[in-house]
This record gives sequence, structure tokens and C-alpha cells, in this order.
Amino acid sequence: MRKAVCSIVAMILLISLTGCGNSAAEHAPITTQEPAEELPEETWESPIDGLSDDFIFGMDASSVLTEEKSGVKYYDFDGNEQDIFKTFADAGINYIRLRVWNDPYDENGNGYGGGNNDVPTAIELGKRATANGMKVMIDFHYSDFWADPKRQHAPKAWEGMSVEEKADALYEFTKDSLSQLLDSGVDVGMVQVGNEINYGMSGERQFENVLELLKAGSMAVREVSEAYGKEIAVVVHYTRIEDKADVLTLVDMLVRGELDFDMIGMSYYPFWDGSFENMSRVLELIKEKYGKKAFIAETSYCYTTSDGDGFANSFSANDLVKGYPASAIGQATMIRDICKNVNEVGGIGVFYWEGAWIPVGPADADNSAIWEKYGSGWASSYASDYDPEDAGLYYGGSSWDNQALFDFEGHPLDSLKVFKYMK
Repeated sequence: MRKAVCSIVAMILLISLTGCGNSAAEHAPITTQEPAEELPEETWESPIDGLSDDFIFGMDASSVLTEEKSGVKYYDFDGNEQDIFKTFADAGINYIRLRVWNDPYDENGNGYGGGNNDVPTAIELGKRATANGMKVMIDFHYSDFWADPKRQHAPKAWEGMSVEEKADALYEFTKDSLSQLLDSGVDVGMVQVGNEINYGMSGERQFENVLELLKAGSMAVREVSEAYGKEIAVVVHYTRIEDKADVLTLVDMLVRGELDFDMIGMSYYPFWDGSFENMSRVLELIKEKYGKKAFIAETSYCYTTSDGDGFANSFSANDLVKGYPASAIGQATMIRDICKNVNEVGGIGVFYWEGAWIPVGPADADNSAIWEKYGSGWASSYASDYDPEDAGLYYGGSSWDNQALFDFEGHPLDSLKVFKYMK
């Protein structure tokens, strides 16, 4: 019965479609409109569409050696102790950034802290990075300790020198240090001549003097590059990316001053330095107006607002960016979104800053003896004479442990996986 009723209904439908002089268009079979397929929402695990094959996923790992000397152990995702440089490489990191200070020790050989990042330290870390298939960027601060917009102290050995003498010393230091690195087998691909030099370098504040120092550093890199038959890019590093006009003025002055350089690296901390849109526009304009490659030389974000070592963090709950919670997923999402924005405007990569700088002891313990002995805190008391206004007042542990990509015990966070997911 059911079959018969269906046949009658079908016959009525056929008559209604073919009779009464309907047009050819009306004779077309009836079709049902399929609902539009919704595109899957992008998450931190989604690949980035159109990501350049040679996009740099960089990691500043300058503190690793002093961390390990302080007793820190690093693990793989299965809980096995492992060389952190292998963990980085396995996670998709392809470039390691290492800062270099001229002489980060007092007259008695006590380290200033912050990694005690002299040339031998860079060689040891650089060799491990190279052994794990990663290239290395050397970040010369041309200071004996931290160089940034707030402070650009000349190395102790350069104090009292004229600009010309300082340029000669900088040239020799760059050439000698870079040659040592290459002779040791470190695969150096980029060299920063100065660190966050918006307002000066090595004690010099006038742009003309800074330009002379930069030219000396660039010349040293070019000569070593030619002598070793190795392509090494010259990088100038600025910060305060939120002030677009100021940054572009500085780059314009470099070009007009005929500095021989290849790239501009910018610091960009989203909790301090403005929007993605402004950041990426600055990189885009550097490329469009001056034909220079541009990238993010430093960035980071937290995975927790907790303190791991009893020394206050630089990033607190007040610094959280809307939409990016203090969690491994929030951290990973932030990293991905920065990389996506950089790639979309032709930026060549992003370096995460100090992703391994974790506590050397619990937050409820007095870890000062370890920080002092091994230099694993941001500064030791021994730096007081060289940097009295900051290190002399605030020396202590890591203010960055809640922005690392490893937990307080050295186990990698899920956020470290984002670099592979982006590919």
C-alpha cells in the first residue's frame, strides 16, 4: 500500500512539472540548496595559511648554560631528561639567538649574572644549537652587561675612549669574537650590531657617533663573512615599535647615513608595545620604503601569573592582553597570532625571548646564593659597580620564569608545540 501511494504521488508531481506550457527553465529538476560549509575556526593548533617555508622560528636561549650550572634540568615531552637544544629543534625551532657581552665580570672574576654571556658561553651554546641543526644569531650588546633603551654602558675597557678609538675597539672585538665562533663550528647566520639602540650605544648618544660604531661593526661582519665564505646578515635592532614614526625615522637615518646592513629586528612585547596591526605595519613599511628585511627579534607572553623563584616577575595579571589568558593555550595563541601577522606582511620571522629562563629553586626558598654563584638570576650583586642604578638596587633571580616555555621544573609546556603546528 505504501509503495502504491508513493507511485501516485510521484505521477502527480511529474504532471505538474511538465504540463500547462511551463518554460524550459521551469522544467529543470528541483534541487535542494546545501547549507554553506562553515570554515573551521582557527586555533593555536592550526597551520598558518601561506607561511613562508623559510620563516624563522627563533628562540633566545642565552641563559641556558648558567641555568644548567645552577642545577636546572630540562626534559622532553615524555618526561626524559634531554638537551634542551634537541627539544627546541624537535619542536620546530630553527634559529637560536645568543647575546654576547664583552666582559661581564668584576675585577675578581665574579659574574654579573643574567647568564654571564661572554664569548666562551656563546661558543658553547652555539655549538649545541648547531649540532641540533639550528642556525645562530649573535646579539652583540657592546657592553659588559644589559644594553637596552634605559642603559647603554660602554664596556669597562672602552671607558674614556674617543668615538674613533671606540669604533676601532668595536671592530676588533666583533671580528675576533665572530672568528672564534666560526672556528668553533657555530653556524652563525645573523649578527646584531647592538641591542635596542634607539637612544644610543656603548655610551654614545649622538646619532652620528652611533652610526660610526655601527659602521665599524658592520665592516667587521662583512670581512669575516668574506674570509670564511659564509653568508652572514647584518642586523640593526630597535625597540619602541609602538612609535612608528620614530622607528621609521631611525631606519631612514641609517639608510641616508649609508650604513651597510641587511635587516631590522624589532622588539615587540604585546603587553607593552601596542597592537598587532601597528607592529606588522612597521615591519611592512621597513620592507616597502627601504628594501630591508624585517622581523621580530624579541617577544614573549606568560603561561601563568605565579612566581617560580621568589623574585618578582616582569609580567603580572595587570599585563594580560584581552583574549589571551595566563595559560599554555593563551601563550601559544599569542605566539601564533604574532607569527601570523608578521608573515602576512612579509616579515621573515619571530624570536621568542628567553623561553628557558626558569627558576633555579622553589619560590619559598632563598635562592640568592645560587644566583650569585652561577649568574642565573637577572643580575648579581657583583654588577653593582658597573650598573649601580639597576643591578645595584634590584639584583636577584629571574623575572621571566612565568613567560618561559617550560614549567618551573623544566618540563616543556604544550605551548612549545605551536611552532610545529604553525607549519
